[in-house]
Amino acid sequence: MSDQAKDERTPEEIEAAEASGERAEGGVDGDYEALVRLLKENEELKDRALRTAAEMENLRRRTARDVQDARAYAVANFARDMLSVSDNLRRALDAIPAEAKAGGDAGFKSLIEGVDLTERAMLSALERHGVKKLAPEGEKFDPNFHQAIFEVPNPEVPAGTVVQVVQPGYSIGERVLRPAMVGVAKGGPKTAAEAKVEPGPVNEQAEKDA
Repeated sequence: MSDQAKDERTPEEIEAAEASGERAEGGVDGDYEALVRLLKENEELKDRALRTAAEMENLRRRTARDVQDARAYAVANFARDMLSVSDNLRRALDAIPAEAKAGGDAGFKSLIEGVDLTERAMLSALERHGVKKLAPEGEKFDPNFHQAIFEVPNPEVPAGTVVQVVQPGYSIGERVLRPAMVGVAKGGPKTAAEAKVEPGPVNEQAEKDA
């Protein structure tokens, strides 16, 4: 359009043309802002989805672990009660004098064998359900699984070694069901771990400086 044609437009036409141009520019700016807003919302939704997925995975793992623990330790209370029965069977066997075992009649010997088989069968059944016997004689004392009831001076073994088992303990899975009652060596040679921290030779120059 020539300058002469522009001059021939009325003031209303000029104002309408300018307003139309402003709307066009405003429309471009508005679309850009909307795009930025959508991109931001998309990132927030993506982050929220990732967080939700991570929480669900953690929940799945916790649930699986709880189910596994429930299966592994469901018989813990029952097993603990059965240990008392096993202890009584063992006490009954230990109370029979050796002479009586050797000189008893066939019926008495059969009774002893039956009690012995019952005890072993019970312990075998408990072991199939994850219960293990703890007889740590000769091992290093572990306060998580052993309970020391006395100390024995014994210089022939490292201090802290279990030298006598008064009552065997039992564990189920990674948990202690009943600690082993033990006697622990007192004194004796140092273990390899303790020997590593022996002090080195005296630094005479350092003592003089002090």
